[in-house]
Amino acid sequence: MKGRKYIYTFLVFSVFILIACENKVEKTQENPLENQITLVKNEFAPDKRVALFNVSSIKNDDGIILKGTSNLPEAVKTLKENLTKEEISFVDSIQMYPDAILEGKIKAVVKLSVANLRSNPKHSAELATQATLGTPLNVYTKKDNWYLIQTPDKYLAWVDSGGIQLMKESDFATWKLANKIIFLGTYGESFESESKFSPVVSDVVAGDIFEVLDEVGLFFKVKYPDGRIAYVEKNKAMNYDSWLASLNPTQESMVETAKTLMGLPYLWGGTSSKGVDCSGFTKTIFFLNGMVIPRDASQQIHTGKLIDDDKSFDNMEPGDLLFFGKSATETSKERVIHVGMWIGNNEFIHSAGRVHISSVDKNAANYDAYNYNRYLRSKRMLNEEDANIINLKKPGVFKD
Repeated sequence: MKGRKYIYTFLVFSVFILIACENKVEKTQENPLENQITLVKNEFAPDKRVALFNVSSIKNDDGIILKGTSNLPEAVKTLKENLTKEEISFVDSIQMYPDAILEGKIKAVVKLSVANLRSNPKHSAELATQATLGTPLNVYTKKDNWYLIQTPDKYLAWVDSGGIQLMKESDFATWKLANKIIFLGTYGESFESESKFSPVVSDVVAGDIFEVLDEVGLFFKVKYPDGRIAYVEKNKAMNYDSWLASLNPTQESMVETAKTLMGLPYLWGGTSSKGVDCSGFTKTIFFLNGMVIPRDASQQIHTGKLIDDDKSFDNMEPGDLLFFGKSATETSKERVIHVGMWIGNNEFIHSAGRVHISSVDKNAANYDAYNYNRYLRSKRMLNEEDANIINLKKPGVFKD
């Protein structure tokens, strides 16, 4: 009897605990405003790669609380206005970026030849993309030695402090106004003095942009964003303003630029002459011709004008981008997996293993049956007006 009494008491106590836990769960409801939040997210931040709207809600004894982070004031404003119209009371605990922890240093400039930008704040994380020296960045927050940044094409990623020079807006404005040069060789070095036999300050890659201080003989005297002084050979670089003025992107210039990168190794996340993935390759071609296009193939495919979607290739011109992947079905969405650039003669150049040229002609020695069979469509960006294409001739990115 005594043992049964203990068992009965234990069971009663256990049921009491379970009921208490259930009541506690009922008092805290996760994301009761999910539908309203989703509507705003779909409008302002459908692509999390380029817009930050990590907002959710909870309901407890204190009411409904909005929580999370965002860099989109208009999106947060719209959400709150919508809730107010529906007479939904809430407490706003959304943290807006830039974060106060940055102490006003909400701008940055890449100070390495190539900075590796990652999907999460750690070196073991996926290489999301790269940014070349002189690229201006928006800075939103920090975690340990890592900073959440956004590139000119709005791509969000994390970079360690060794890759960037943080700046307050006033210092950033001064940097943008400074005279600059752009390095146009595929590879190179900067030197401690006006001699290529002097010690190397750093490596340099195509598209690197420096503040220029002077011209000394066969060299530009330049200044890095972190204050280092170096010398760059004139025959591999050009005054940035003069370069912009000389730009007249043509089919021929696009093909010429692409072929300077022949044999470059494939690198997932790469967008520089140290290595490129497929969309990083096309992005680099356009950048060296004065245009900034979206980062990923699945973004690039929504840019420009449709040229072909039936494998006829009759209207294709050099510079057009070909997209490959899996077509949409009744049960799955389209998947854009690969991109290359048309160079004429039924050929396209792309980064797959290495940068090389393939053909859509079944009788050609370099016929690419694999990509031909997964071809989706082609788009034209050269000389096309599109909100997703940044023309560097217009002020605002590297110089005002």
